[in-house]
Amino acid sequence: MNRTQRVKLLAALEKLRGSKVLVYFTGGQARIAEDAVRLLYRHLQEMSRRGRKKQKLDLFLYSRGGDVSVPWRIVSMIREFSDEFEVLVPYRAQSAATMICLGADRIVMGKKGELSPIDPTLNNITGAAGVPSAVGVEDVSSYVSFMREAVGINDQAALAQVIGLLASHLTPLTLGTVNRQYSHIRLVARKLLAARNVEIPEAKIEAIIGTLTERMYSHGHAIGRKEAKELGLPVQNARVKEEELLWKLYESYEHWLKPEEPIDSESLLLTQNAEEATQANVPFATIESVGRWDVYEGSVIHRRKRLVPPNPKLQINVNLVLPTDMPLYSIPANIQQLLQQMVNQVTQAAPGIVQQQLLLQSPPVGFECRMFGGKWLNRTAQNAEADA
Repeated sequence: MNRTQRVKLLAALEKLRGSKVLVYFTGGQARIAEDAVRLLYRHLQEMSRRGRKKQKLDLFLYSRGGDVSVPWRIVSMIREFSDEFEVLVPYRAQSAATMICLGADRIVMGKKGELSPIDPTLNNITGAAGVPSAVGVEDVSSYVSFMREAVGINDQAALAQVIGLLASHLTPLTLGTVNRQYSHIRLVARKLLAARNVEIPEAKIEAIIGTLTERMYSHGHAIGRKEAKELGLPVQNARVKEEELLWKLYESYEHWLKPEEPIDSESLLLTQNAEEATQANVPFATIESVGRWDVYEGSVIHRRKRLVPPNPKLQINVNLVLPTDMPLYSIPANIQQLLQQMVNQVTQAAPGIVQQQLLLQSPPVGFECRMFGGKWLNRTAQNAEADA
């Protein structure tokens, strides 16, 4: 489905709901991030020129999560442009995306709509052994709770030993960061819930925050619309026509951005018979409205991971033996030139020979990929019929 067809769906959705619709869709390796805030603002500015300064605004949202400091910035900004703010969830709005939903007056969910717990994960944390890892903020407090409640350790000296074991795997600075994130996530969730047009009782706010941060023990738990209602969230089931339009729109982005497809570095490298391959101009995310279209594009590099031996054996053989009784000055000039050419050829070939021998001695242990050079591009002025 191309841009022109999606605009027709957006226009139909706007007419059906009496609103302006803004899409924020992250796929692949993309996540909710700060760089999207400025572009969302640009869309909101242009949308306000198409109607009243303040109006009902719907955010069509799909994301597996991202930076938990961004949802409040998005919600508070949208509130400046809208009298009513609703989030449309055809499928997944997880983690940081769920936090955006907390700030909406209503969350319109399709039959496949999913929210998730909002306990954050600290990525690229360096442990005490110097090994980078990811740490679930709630995992730290859950460890202490487990020792207290399940194991039955209540003695202060024993608890001190338990904390000491934890500190042996995480640096003190990491534990400090965990504590800050623990407090920050609750503060932001409270601000988001308080941003709604309808005031929520304090007890209900505490219950929602407690459930989404502590009482769901898997960050990947999918919260459907029935469970979301039971938690006290302002969920509304999508009507039949809404569901149809939302899902068509989702499938269009799914076909284009492929958020549910795993990255298959192995197939790509095997197909190209290479140790490394680069994919350029890969779309990862989009922000779209009737009047504007922005796409986040970047490149992906795929590499085969190998286990290099600590002492590789490298050998370069040059089958050239000069007689011991032949001094260099006695060798004719043309032969010396030939020898120099051979030396030059060996010098040029040596890196390739070394690399080849290293590959032969280093067994493959998997694959890795990373994104680089990503940037937002305004695609509005481009051919509206381009397949996306």
